[in-house]
Amino acid sequence: MTELPNGQPELQPEIKVSLNGPYLVSNVAEFRNWLGEEVPLQSEMALCRCGQSSNKPYCDGTHAKTSFSGGKDPKRVPDKRDVYLGQQIEIFDNRGICAHSGFCTDRLASVFHVRQEPFITPSGGRMDEIIQAVRACPSGALSYAIGGVEARNQVDQPRTASIEVSKDGPYRVTGSVRLVDELGNDVPGAEGSSREHFSLCRCGHSQNKPFCSGMHWSVKFTDPAPAPDHEPTLFEWAGGFPALLRMTRIFYSKYVPQDPLVGPLFANMSPDHPERVAAWLSEVFGGSKFYSEIYGGYSRMISQHVGKCITEEQRARWVKMLCQSADDAKLPNDPEFRAAFVAYLEWGSRIGKENSQQHAMPPPNMPVPRWWWVCNAKPGSRVSALAPPEEVQQSIAIPGPDEPVTFAQHIKPLFRKMDRESMSFVFDLWSYSDVRTHAPEILNRLGNGTMPCDGEWPKERVDLFRRWIDSGMADS
Repeated sequence: MTELPNGQPELQPEIKVSLNGPYLVSNVAEFRNWLGEEVPLQSEMALCRCGQSSNKPYCDGTHAKTSFSGGKDPKRVPDKRDVYLGQQIEIFDNRGICAHSGFCTDRLASVFHVRQEPFITPSGGRMDEIIQAVRACPSGALSYAIGGVEARNQVDQPRTASIEVSKDGPYRVTGSVRLVDELGNDVPGAEGSSREHFSLCRCGHSQNKPFCSGMHWSVKFTDPAPAPDHEPTLFEWAGGFPALLRMTRIFYSKYVPQDPLVGPLFANMSPDHPERVAAWLSEVFGGSKFYSEIYGGYSRMISQHVGKCITEEQRARWVKMLCQSADDAKLPNDPEFRAAFVAYLEWGSRIGKENSQQHAMPPPNMPVPRWWWVCNAKPGSRVSALAPPEEVQQSIAIPGPDEPVTFAQHIKPLFRKMDRESMSFVFDLWSYSDVRTHAPEILNRLGNGTMPCDGEWPKERVDLFRRWIDSGMADS
């Protein structure tokens, strides 16, 4: 990572766009990844913007070797602000600054339309949902007006100066971080765009550098992939703290206030209660200690339920509405995730109900629970009936007659990640000791075509596995 001299904390947060080089960041308060987890932060940093650093998100000097250019493309989308009039609200949009993150079209498709004209129909949704979608726009392209008066001061929120490294996408900047060129002059923004929040190109191909234009989709820009044997936590699979916060905000702003059964339970909750619940779920589902380090851990959570005398009807309604909020927030809906998600809500809500009763004596000093996949049913552990046919597995080199057959070089590569996960409840197909122990059973299933679960192995691979057994089952 390129490190710069120690910064001066009293200076305002700033990002300097160096000439055909990295973003030079100083004095931001938070630096996080797409899961909401903290990334190591220095008072001054150099962040990659050519997209080719081997040390992403930090700069490693690759831009100098690839002749990276930070210029704008003359064929970029024009800088033009459009106004869409509705019955109660006007929406402003500048396609020239849009980063195509999908926060509006994915979450409020009745108002924001993909590849349709007009792009926006302001009367197609509830005003509060429209305002939430506009405020969530990470590029700063959207704003709104009521009664002809633009509410930019409502769209631009008082936030901590921070940078989020989005998944396979741009840097999302919030908190009025100053953006300057290599000479220290303010970088001009698009017409009507926000200076409080904006998205900066990270793939190196934007047509509107330094701002993101969505080209990361076209060039298929990706961050380094996790190790093949990495098993995602529920927290990761859900989309991290931002996704869970999106869900809890929908829950407490849309469903709770209108519900006569659950609403009264939360009438006196603090304004940041959605953040607290999202932090709790983040920690429970395998994330960092989001709740414990900020709010105080298990005892703090229990204190929020004491004396409320929650009924079974209220508990069941809470679970039902939170599941609906998960749908609205576009959390994953695959059966493996939802089984684990709902299982925790059912379990946790019953604990909350129990602790809320009169004369309840919650045990002290309990740890925050950690939830996992139900019965070890993880994403990818089965073949979906709706999935397209999987591409042919990469060809495996069959060793010659006189070459030794080893597990590491020849046998382990035969088993795909899906094969491993589908059999994980019995043994680990990537473990030498497990495969050696169960070799006869595995050979029998390979021979009769019942493993892998989605089709038979070619005879040459079955023969290779048999040959490995007959030759003594060497590891490497």
